[in-house]
Amino acid sequence: MASEYEMSVNDYIAIIKHRAVLVVVSIAVILAASVLVAMSIPPVYESSGTILVESQQISPDLVAANNNTFADERIEVIRQRVMTREHLEGIIDKYNLFSSQSRQLSVTEKIDEMRNAISVTLVSAAVKGRGEVTIAFRLGFEHKQPEVANEVAKELVTLFLDENIKQRTERASETTEFLTQEADKLRVELETLENKLADFKQAHSNALPEHQELRMNMLSRAETDLREIDRDYKAAREELRFNELEVSAASAGVAAKPGAAGAAADQPQDLGSLKAEYARLLSLYTEAHPDVRAVKRKIAALEATQGKGSAVSSVSLDVAKAQARVAASEARIKSLGEQRQEIVGKIEAYEAQILETPQVERGLVTLTRDHDNARKKYEEIRTKEMGARISESLEQENKAERFVLLEAPLMPEKPVRPNRKKVVAMGFVLAPVGTGALVMLLEMLSQRVRGVEALTSILGRRVLGTIPYIHTKAELERRKQWLRYLILGVVVVIASVLVLVHFLYMPLDLLLFKALGRFA
Repeated sequence: MASEYEMSVNDYIAIIKHRAVLVVVSIAVILAASVLVAMSIPPVYESSGTILVESQQISPDLVAANNNTFADERIEVIRQRVMTREHLEGIIDKYNLFSSQSRQLSVTEKIDEMRNAISVTLVSAAVKGRGEVTIAFRLGFEHKQPEVANEVAKELVTLFLDENIKQRTERASETTEFLTQEADKLRVELETLENKLADFKQAHSNALPEHQELRMNMLSRAETDLREIDRDYKAAREELRFNELEVSAASAGVAAKPGAAGAAADQPQDLGSLKAEYARLLSLYTEAHPDVRAVKRKIAALEATQGKGSAVSSVSLDVAKAQARVAASEARIKSLGEQRQEIVGKIEAYEAQILETPQVERGLVTLTRDHDNARKKYEEIRTKEMGARISESLEQENKAERFVLLEAPLMPEKPVRPNRKKVVAMGFVLAPVGTGALVMLLEMLSQRVRGVEALTSILGRRVLGTIPYIHTKAELERRKQWLRYLILGVVVVIASVLVLVHFLYMPLDLLLFKALGRFA
């Protein structure tokens, strides 16, 4: 029964011998193709500059900056602003980029090619306490012409630096403007609350809480004065009743009893003594005082009596005196009543103010709290506004965090793409792999039986004997000719490799000296 046959090493060697020409041609073709590809790819040059992210020159403890974004975030924002359609289209028109393409590109395609040719690479460093921090970035541009790559890279670096200054200045100005507007709004609000507070205090000036103790003292004093007025009023009423009795007694011709109260004052006096008494009382009281007015009436009565002569009797004089005292008592009682009403009115006003004070205090506390909150907000926003103005000055004077051109774009000396060495090396890898794959494919498609063992496996029977293949002279001659071609091909391949090494990697003399130096 036939069984599956496994090929041996001799079978593989036989296949290689049989496909020797194909193997050599395939390897040569793949190597030649890799060399052609490496030589045909146009070179691409890159010119790049390094921009340093320099920290704020003035200590942040003294002046805090408004722009507190991370450097990588700010770089990305600037990149998006620089790589707008307007900027890129201007650069493309200025340097006539992408005009040598095999086909005419549209403006959108040119801008896409431009964006793909621009590279922004961040440079980070480990900072203690902050982790990985972006300290610089490289800005590059790729083009087939090194001069164009260098000029465009310089243009892009300038745009990045200018856009950074513009962005930071605009942000600082917008911050200052916003804070100024907010401060003006809070100032108007604060002035409104101040006016409300002043109007409220003016409307309730008699019931303000800070005057509560004064009002209590004034109320206590008014109550004391009221008690004194009541006592004086009671005494005046008793004096009035006594004087009325004297008037009645004098009218009836009855003299007052000796030792009675006020007797000394009722004795006849001359005009000189009364005037002296009047002068003494004026030095102590005003003319509205009851005693002063009583003496004044006595003087007027005596003068009238003397004018009429001795016809006026002593009884009439006593009646006049008593009536004068009654009038004085009545005037004093009236004055005391008026004073009492005035003091009672004050007491009622003080009590009303004291009762009104809690309500006034509640409204005053509300207005004062609103005013204090508005004032604190206003002072806080003014402080921030001042800081924003200082930050704006820092940005305008370029004293804050900034981009500094650390390394300007240089003229590229070598292309960055393609790596011809890697392309050729890839050809050396693909040549045996591709050749082996081709041979395996052809063998899989071929129905040829190789060797006695393969025939035994297929037939399932043992082979009794084998007849070797006998080569003719023509076949031997063709084999020699193919061998010469093979040797020639190997020589050509080796020469090609040496030429490639000489021009693409290193001159052969230098390579030889370098190799000898390692063995020396």
